[in-house]
Amino acid sequence: MSGSVLTSALAGFTLGLSLILAIGAQNAFVLRQGLARRHVLPVVLTCAVSDAVLIAAGVSGMGALGAAVPWFAPAMRWGGAAFLIWYGARALRAAWRGGAAMGASGAAEGLRGALLTCLALTWLNPHVYLDTVVLLGAVSAGYDSRPAFGAGAVCASFVFFFALGYGARALAPLFARPAAWRVLDAGIGLTMWAIAGSLILT
Repeated sequence: MSGSVLTSALAGFTLGLSLILAIGAQNAFVLRQGLARRHVLPVVLTCAVSDAVLIAAGVSGMGALGAAVPWFAPAMRWGGAAFLIWYGARALRAAWRGGAAMGASGAAEGLRGALLTCLALTWLNPHVYLDTVVLLGAVSAGYDSRPAFGAGAVCASFVFFFALGYGARALAPLFARPAAWRVLDAGIGLTMWAIAGSLILT
């Protein structure tokens, strides 16, 4: 691997990881699935592959879509905000009711429901397009190898989501208590509403 290709790949990995580290709707959902040990592999794969598609679109120059289609950004913003408000309300309701320990907390949602929620949290979030398509796409233009930059960013997504989904199991003893789930659900609900509020006020 040449020096320029390696430099581009490392830059893509570093930037991709830094953008995805911040807690958000998608990460909170993956964390909860990992803690519940429910559908972890399909969920983390869905997140990582979705990121890969968006990163590839950005690196290949698709970042101009927002400028070419004026209604695209507002539609994503309002649709994403509505979904986050609904999902946040559901999490806060679970926190209010309480009473579910880790073993049963994720049992009610089947694989189909988990994947649909995961896809909605990914593809209805305008920040995902801003980070992966627009920002990563723009930055990749400054490197000698745009494909290597994109590959590095894709690797960062796979590493992060697998670490988050499966690493959450280390917290299993803490979340054996119902009170811990109530705190987590409350935090997730407030996070969803905060992101929705930022979308509405943007």
